[in-house]
Amino acid sequence: MNRRRWMTGALATAGAALLSACGQAGTSLAEQARRMGEGLTRRAQRLLIPRDALAPTYSRAEISPDFRANGSVDPAASDYRALKASGFADYRLVVDGLVERPLSLSLTELRARPARTQITKHDCVEGWTSIGEWTGVRLETLLDEAGLKPEARFIVFHCFDALDQREDGERYYESIDLVDARHPQTILAYDMNQQVLPVPHGAPLRLRVERQLGYKHAKYIRRIEAVESFAHIGGGKGGYWEDRGYEWFAAI
Repeated sequence: MNRRRWMTGALATAGAALLSACGQAGTSLAEQARRMGEGLTRRAQRLLIPRDALAPTYSRAEISPDFRANGSVDPAASDYRALKASGFADYRLVVDGLVERPLSLSLTELRARPARTQITKHDCVEGWTSIGEWTGVRLETLLDEAGLKPEARFIVFHCFDALDQREDGERYYESIDLVDARHPQTILAYDMNQQVLPVPHGAPLRLRVERQLGYKHAKYIRRIEAVESFAHIGGGKGGYWEDRGYEWFAAI
């Protein structure tokens, strides 16, 4: 990508946002400006930072003794409670959507694949940080096994938890693009600090996408879906918190 190509894309993003501001009833100019800024931020990061550039890593001596668990810490949904009661023996991770070979994998099968361990800092949008060690399978490994179709552009994570903790509450979901999905540090973690991932931190499986803020690190994952667009999912903005005003691209 050269400078001219980037500027063309940036101007296109700005123009689209301005046109949208004129054409969407009930959407404030401030909201349109925020969306435009998010698009420019994403383009700038993609231009200036190599796709495989790693988030900083730390030593075991630097691991936080009190890594906070926030958001959902024990999902109330009956399907999750049944799995938890059995020690997640019957858990299956589904990988489907725009893939050639849909997958359904147990924790044993996930652990049989090549593992990656990384000690990284978790940056919460609330302003706190903690360092933890995570072990899991690279998301790219599973996407390659499933075989993404050419039209796939985003990866959506469907979760067990509902943020209001009601049985029929809206389920959490999150999404990332293929650049972050294929990043070396993007893993599906099943261990934390050399122990099985605890329930408050997302057992049996959580996303670690280390170059983005903490709310992008979906917990309690039950299904991974490859899609061309997430406009038809939830509120159409790419995630539970994004539907409530958070930025979709939450790069650190």
